[in-house]
Amino acid sequence: MNFEQESEVTIASYLNMIELKTSVLLAAGMKMGALYAGASEENAEHLYQFGKNIGIAFQIQDDYLDTFGDPEKFGKKVGGDIVQNKKTYLVIKALEVADHTTRATLSSWLSNTHQNEEEKIVAVKEIFERLHVPLLTKQAKEHFQNQAFEHLKAVEVAENRKLAIVQIADELLEREI
Repeated sequence: MNFEQESEVTIASYLNMIELKTSVLLAAGMKMGALYAGASEENAEHLYQFGKNIGIAFQIQDDYLDTFGDPEKFGKKVGGDIVQNKKTYLVIKALEVADHTTRATLSSWLSNTHQNEEEKIVAVKEIFERLHVPLLTKQAKEHFQNQAFEHLKAVEVAENRKLAIVQIADELLEREI
């Protein structure tokens, strides 16, 4: 919520925030479960990193779906984050890659709370699309998802014992758009 008041938020600070907000919950659950089950410290750490990266990928996907998802499948009104001027991954990435003029236009839309909501959503989405932010966002999600699965692959247990975790991760990350 503090990011809504800040004019400059970096991708690194955003990732740190979502790591602390969302992903450490998954990560801690994974590690505690592993340790409780008698896993080695190394395997428990791999599961922690798996959970952390899945959590980051999940939040990036959630940001994407808030802007570009199907509201009936996503369960939320599309564009809610734009209306609330949230500094999502999409906004931060757009501000990072935009030229000066586009950055000023986007900042203007995001700082004005008195315009028509639908007009604001359409205008901001158009800027995102012009800057290829949907693709960049999907690539970031896939990056963290791939990192997660590299850690899961490193866990030294039979592959069939990983299936339930893979299924849960797939359900979290492959929500329909």
